[in-house]
Amino acid sequence: MLRDRVITAIIMALVIASALLLLPAQGFMLAIVLVFAVAGWEWADLSGIASQPGRWLYALAVAVLSLAAAWQCGLFAALQPALLRDILVLGGLWWALALLWVMSYPVSARLWGSVPARLLMGLLVLVPAALALQYLVVQPHGQWYFVYLVAIIAAADIGAYFCGRAFGKRKLAVQVSPGKSWAGFFGGLACCALLALLVGSQWQVAGLTQMQLVMVSLVASLASVLGDLVESMVKRHRGLKDSSQLLPGHGGVMDRIDSMTAAAPVFVLLQVLLLQVAA
Repeated sequence: MLRDRVITAIIMALVIASALLLLPAQGFMLAIVLVFAVAGWEWADLSGIASQPGRWLYALAVAVLSLAAAWQCGLFAALQPALLRDILVLGGLWWALALLWVMSYPVSARLWGSVPARLLMGLLVLVPAALALQYLVVQPHGQWYFVYLVAIIAAADIGAYFCGRAFGKRKLAVQVSPGKSWAGFFGGLACCALLALLVGSQWQVAGLTQMQLVMVSLVASLASVLGDLVESMVKRHRGLKDSSQLLPGHGGVMDRIDSMTAAAPVFVLLQVLLLQVAA
């Protein structure tokens, strides 16, 4: 199991690095949409759609909506910042609602447990995140901003793991993810703050000042935890451990990007709002 996990992680890292170095911005955008379409295929199963035609149709819907949102926001031509902001605000409101549902699980399942409701949840989880990442990578140096966002999520995971193992007695959301603790939660935040301070002292990321970067990174880190918890909640409701078995040792694509689905739209929304205020 550990061997499979390590091999898969190395392959994923090589694929991502190759895409960053070799693909133009629009090519990387299409790669992002492809990844999110596969995650949509998995989410259809989490929603209760068992048939392959139904799952692939949902994956196609995720891809089409992600590309349509990018097109309408001008990511392939002239940027439409107001529309981009409005879609990301919608995504932010969705995650605020999702927080309430996680906190009240399993009672909240009465509201979202039906197949149509979970399918709608999937679109709200996946499409704003895909749009946010597409926006991020078309900016100057945007592919490195993508790397930074991945690093923020990784720092949160690493800090949560070690602090949780050392001090994690009080659980964060025992009904949804029994392994998560408050100690891990704050450890993850501390690691993110440290990373943002170090990076912000050397480079300007996404047009943000050092303190803005720390603030945005911390909020994105908070959101990343919520993204993980929402997928865990839906998997628990569905009775599944992993979203699929596509990635040996890691589960499915959705299991790898669940934190990103919440962190990306929050990170980009705050960046857009701060830059608009500065202008």
